[in-house]
Amino acid sequence: MPNSATMPAAPPLDPLECTVLSDSPPSGAPLLPAQPAGDTSEAVAARAAMVARLEESGDLRPGPVREALLALPRQILMPQAYVRRSAPDETPPCWDLLDLSRPADRKELLERLHSGNSVAIQHNGEPILGRAPGPRRGGAITAMSSTMALTADLLQQLDLRPGQRVLDVGTGAGVTASTACFVCGDEGVVTLDIDPHVTAAARDRLSALGYRRSAAVTGDGTTGWAAGGPYDRIFVSFAVRHVPQALVEQLAPGGRALMTVGTSSPSWPGLALIERRRDGCVEAQLRAVEFGHRAGAGFDRLFLSAAFRAEITTADGWTQRSMLAPPPDTARGMWLALDHLYPGLVRDFGAENLTVGAPACRSWMRVRAVGHRRWDVTTSGPRDIWAEIQDVAGRWRAAGAPDVFRLHFDADGGQRATSPNGALTWQLSPGETGDAR
Repeated sequence: MPNSATMPAAPPLDPLECTVLSDSPPSGAPLLPAQPAGDTSEAVAARAAMVARLEESGDLRPGPVREALLALPRQILMPQAYVRRSAPDETPPCWDLLDLSRPADRKELLERLHSGNSVAIQHNGEPILGRAPGPRRGGAITAMSSTMALTADLLQQLDLRPGQRVLDVGTGAGVTASTACFVCGDEGVVTLDIDPHVTAAARDRLSALGYRRSAAVTGDGTTGWAAGGPYDRIFVSFAVRHVPQALVEQLAPGGRALMTVGTSSPSWPGLALIERRRDGCVEAQLRAVEFGHRAGAGFDRLFLSAAFRAEITTADGWTQRSMLAPPPDTARGMWLALDHLYPGLVRDFGAENLTVGAPACRSWMRVRAVGHRRWDVTTSGPRDIWAEIQDVAGRWRAAGAPDVFRLHFDADGGQRATSPNGALTWQLSPGETGDAR
């Protein structure tokens, strides 16, 4: 998760942090040096293996994104990265900052960078350049590079092409920005992040790759950067509550923007795809997806603590026998609608049976199959989560069981998601609290 821009206000941009990188190469220069300094056969082999796994899983197809992931040296973008040395629920957490220049770290770091998993690159908002490797205790990871399956899939949906102007909102480790530079050419690429330490590191490392005409900008990503627009492609790599209007306004005719839209719950994300037609009209849709980006700065997330998960698993509650089946995981449109119509719910995906909790009021529900078309539903707390799920499931089926919803931008600034037949709709609120309604 890049540490990015969801704060409602941002300080004025520092001109020094908004300048285009200097020492521009000739316009006919290759998109990437044949052998960037610091790349090795070991790293090349690790990249090839990572790409092969992405292809095997179906997350990556032949095309420019695949070529970029094969060519771009991830160890230059992330010469340091954190690994967690404590258990997931252990507090305080313990981290170890690995460094490529330390022989003892090199093998583990290269494995981490090419595992396909997310990569932690910043702890507690620290400066990224010039820091000492070694252990850290407590605190939190504040910037990450997203999982490669998610990144590859979204970049392919973005449909990058040579010559496009691209706004990468949420810089992270610079993987998206460097891919855009590789495919589109670096002159029209802007990467934007709210953390000056993140943009400083990106500026340094994009330059090390030879991308000196791109811009690394510090500021609020929800307001974009109009000075570099309009953009043919806008990529937001953190979750937002609703589509930022400024980003829509900075989209060029024929342009496309992608971003994760969600509530305080991390469980059921939506992917917003916004396109501006050649005549200037905007069309948008919200797709129910399995995975999305994590929230950025200023976006509080709900979670089920270890103690609450244990309570849900073992505590007594009110049990009823039901002939109504719980909606399957594949009914993604239903779960997306539930997240917005009855916010504040979190799914425990690690549980054996369907398990959902509402941390704000300590309500919970667990469902267990007990025979042919029979389920025991145990609930506790002021919210009847099972009734909420069945309410939305019925409305979703009446709407045609869609997984894709139209996204409307109202004249007063409001945003609505609506099923194709108009039977199921909800407002996207920039101020959702996660309380039941």
